[in-house]
Amino acid sequence: MGKFDGVLLVSDFDDTLYDSHHRIPPRNLEAIAYFQSQGGRFTVATGRAHRTFAPHVHLTPINAPVVLSNGSALYDFQAGRMLEQTFLPPSAPENFAQLLEKFPSIGIEAYHQEDIYVWNPNPITDAHMKKVGTDYHICPVSQVPTPWTKAILQQEHPVLLQAQAWLLGKYGLLYEAIFSNQYYLEITLKGSTKGGMVDKMVSRLGLDPHHVYCVGDNQNDIPMLQRSAIPFAPSNCAREVKDWGAQILCHCDDGVIGDIVEILDRRY
Repeated sequence: MGKFDGVLLVSDFDDTLYDSHHRIPPRNLEAIAYFQSQGGRFTVATGRAHRTFAPHVHLTPINAPVVLSNGSALYDFQAGRMLEQTFLPPSAPENFAQLLEKFPSIGIEAYHQEDIYVWNPNPITDAHMKKVGTDYHICPVSQVPTPWTKAILQQEHPVLLQAQAWLLGKYGLLYEAIFSNQYYLEITLKGSTKGGMVDKMVSRLGLDPHHVYCVGDNQNDIPMLQRSAIPFAPSNCAREVKDWGAQILCHCDDGVIGDIVEILDRRY
């Protein structure tokens, strides 16, 4: 028995667990090893899809299912199988074709199975594909195979704010539309958020929700921070997360998981 038996710690990946130098700080790895040695469960909730997170899963010890695609999937990397998955409605290609007619400068990524389809790529799209290190297909949205697990809209923030308002005003009963940073507007099925999928994971693991802790840096993390017994964020987090009321810790480059495990070590 360890002091962290029954405790779950869920971390966002980019700019939280994984730092601005594209590495996991040694302090994080040391903290996770200690947390797990005392019975704790550690995992990741990321906007990345299976294809773009799988190459990184070996970087840190994970002993619980991983939330992928901004809350549209729950994957067990230890067992190598999908546990939960949601999809955008069949009308998604038509709906997004309408959106692109109204906002023609927006680039879009659509995710189908293990493939990524891109239409109207802009410099932000190109930078994102370079960051995640994968290839993609260029294809009009009307021709992208369905179903889609999620889509990402990419452009400067003021344009995306207008697109978000338009999409939710017209199709708000169908979609979640939430920023993962100021240039990426993540679209998932209504109700599919990191928080919703953390709830499903907690139920599957048979854990007490009062012993779940989450950390994240951006707006798409707020739905899971709402589930956290103490909502944590690195100091590099978005203003929206600070204003929401997360407990601010060190910068992701300095090993924010280390701060959290020190807090939990005193708490338990």
